[in-house]
Amino acid sequence: MSLLNAIIEFFRTLFGAKPQPPVPPLPVPRPPTPPDNTTEPAQIVTSKVLVIVYDPVVDSATGKKLSQHLGWSRAEDLITHYVTDITEASKGLARYQIVQREDVDEFPAQSDGFRYTVDSYLSVFRGTTSPHSPGWVDYNAILTRFNVLQRIANNELDELWVFSFPYAGFYESHMAGRGAFWCNSSPLLETAQCPRRFVVMGFSLERGVGEMLEAFTHRCESVMGKVYERTAGDANLFERFTRYDKKTSGQSECGTVHYAPNSERDYDWGNQRFVASKCDDWYNFPNFTRTTRQVNCADWGNGEIRQHHLWWLDHFPRVSGRLNGIVNNWWQYVIDPNRVAG
Repeated sequence: MSLLNAIIEFFRTLFGAKPQPPVPPLPVPRPPTPPDNTTEPAQIVTSKVLVIVYDPVVDSATGKKLSQHLGWSRAEDLITHYVTDITEASKGLARYQIVQREDVDEFPAQSDGFRYTVDSYLSVFRGTTSPHSPGWVDYNAILTRFNVLQRIANNELDELWVFSFPYAGFYESHMAGRGAFWCNSSPLLETAQCPRRFVVMGFSLERGVGEMLEAFTHRCESVMGKVYERTAGDANLFERFTRYDKKTSGQSECGTVHYAPNSERDYDWGNQRFVASKCDDWYNFPNFTRTTRQVNCADWGNGEIRQHHLWWLDHFPRVSGRLNGIVNNWWQYVIDPNRVAG
């Protein structure tokens, strides 16, 4: 504040005048929308991943870990199949590079500092005692321990995968960094000092690749919903993509993660009822022909979670060009949320 303004403010206060509220700063203008074109290449996006595996030893004499003791999956097998699935579904446009893996012989701290022991965890898992509450993991402790924010800022990493187990307290996906938005959970606001957005994926050693794809496809729904949030009507192509018969009778397209084109309830991927769907027309994107055919669960794996999610992802646009300022390769957005405007 200048000396003159200070004197004026003093006399206003002295004579009872209320100080004027500060003028709010002008909003930062949005960058101009790039012009539409048909030639902008569909870019390959590679995400550099730090993998953290929480799998504590339960028998010090043998070195047996929790996942072995309970007959769960091996992290390396889950990673291999998941990366292969994403690469194949995107036709090579989405790729992952595992730059580091950390195996942690402990239970992660929860938001109030609590940690399970082997005995207390097994008691909860077997239903003998109730899970600890509050049950959310301390994300910031993990990010600090592994220097994630600095490594994201330095472009050494692009995202984080954490493998754990039931009751560990991880979301399926959790976005962090400056400008983070809803990604199947509220953004991790305490990380705004990091100049780049990134996603923390929470996977379970107890589950399979299908459940990993469930987490990823919900991430896709959140990111593409954000991409198209300022469009309406038929210009909102993601809204069109996710139509299913129960919600838009006779106008189903590819459905959502939980609702296939003919689903009548959540997770109803094995429904044999036939409905008319324009799902195949997404292979013509952006030059739709409005082709319709009758579909049922035989098209997406007869109720198998992994097959349905791969079918859904296989219909994602991945071609050159840009329409209404949005690239025609949706994989660029779901792999790198920093490409999402706003």
